[in-house]
Amino acid sequence: MEKTAHTSYTSLEDFYQEMTEKLGKDLESIFPKGLHKDIGHFNVFDIAQTIEKARLTSEMPYNRRKYYKISLIRGKNRAEYADKIISVKKNALLFATPKVPYHWVPEDPNQSGSFCVFTEDFFIKNKSHNTLEDLPIFQPGNIPIFEIDDELADEIEQLFTKIKKEIESEYIFKYDLIRNYVLELIHYGQKLQPAATLSTSNDASLRVVSLFIELLERQFPIESTENRLQLKTAKDYADRLAVHVNYLNKKLKESTGKTTTEFIADRLIQEAKILLRQTKWNVSEISYALGFEEIAHFSNFFKKKTTFTPLEFRS
Repeated sequence: MEKTAHTSYTSLEDFYQEMTEKLGKDLESIFPKGLHKDIGHFNVFDIAQTIEKARLTSEMPYNRRKYYKISLIRGKNRAEYADKIISVKKNALLFATPKVPYHWVPEDPNQSGSFCVFTEDFFIKNKSHNTLEDLPIFQPGNIPIFEIDDELADEIEQLFTKIKKEIESEYIFKYDLIRNYVLELIHYGQKLQPAATLSTSNDASLRVVSLFIELLERQFPIESTENRLQLKTAKDYADRLAVHVNYLNKKLKESTGKTTTEFIADRLIQEAKILLRQTKWNVSEISYALGFEEIAHFSNFFKKKTTFTPLEFRS
């Protein structure tokens, strides 16, 4: 019988059940007004209220979510994004996608700020981009958590204030305006990224690099022990992209500083850490799902990359 990851995804329905419990309100009172199904979903919340109701007794679950989320978090906290742990002393701007699990843990009682949640369908009404994945802030491989100063946090808070005011208004085109505010939030994040991640060049070699990364990311997340990795080697990817493996290696090295094999290995390690942390699969099942023929090969690979055995990392 196929096994699936425990709590691997949080749906919008799960999210709203959690919010009604945290806020002590019914669903109707927190659901956005005038939002029709054909324009996707959007909502905005105050962090201080959710923290106060939760009384800091529970952490945000470490899950993949079936929606996008942008958060301005004011206060000392810790964010765990994919396989990385990032400590923030004061203010954080966090972008979350459905592809990568994360959670944040408040580390003092003085938490404030805002967050908004939205679906792909909501955002693509803005025709400047085909999908959210086209935006640099949501590109695979990025870790879009930024520690920011008070001045920038104040600017972003004002933008969230506009969103909150607009979502309660009767303005017939309010969601068009909110999309523009969300795009503005995204641009704040993109300006904080290294310039190299914002390239919009149409150069053919960069196109190959972009297609490789997209092809790699399409294999993830691994959602069951039967959902085995199909593309495992540099040659597998080169063949799928119809280029010579040496050409792919050269362009990846020039663009990212990594070879194709290194890129694949880093992504495998990231997914292995996620599966060890958030599922109850045994090491043999994880090894198989990630494309390893022998558990010993996986264990040696994992230890070489992390200095821990899989079981040591899990414990």
